[in-house]
Amino acid sequence: MEVKIGVQHAPRELVVETDTTADEVEARLNEALAGDTAFRLTDVKGRTVVVPATKIAYLELGVGSSGTVGFR
Repeated sequence: MEVKIGVQHAPRELVVETDTTADEVEARLNEALAGDTAFRLTDVKGRTVVVPATKIAYLELGVGSSGTVGFR
C-alpha cells in the first residue's frame, strides 16, 4: 500500500510503500496523536520513517501503482 504523508511547512510529501494495512496505519496515527509522540511507519525495504504526529498535515492511503508501461 502507498502512504503519502503531508508534513506542515514541508514543500513535498513523503511517500512510503508499506505492507501495513490501511486500518493499522490509521490506528498508529491515532495512537501517536493521542500520546503526542512520533508517527512511525516501516516501508517494504525495512526502512523506518518517523514524523512528529503534531506536524502531520494529512495522510493519504491508497494502492500503489504496479509499474504501468505505455500511454493511456
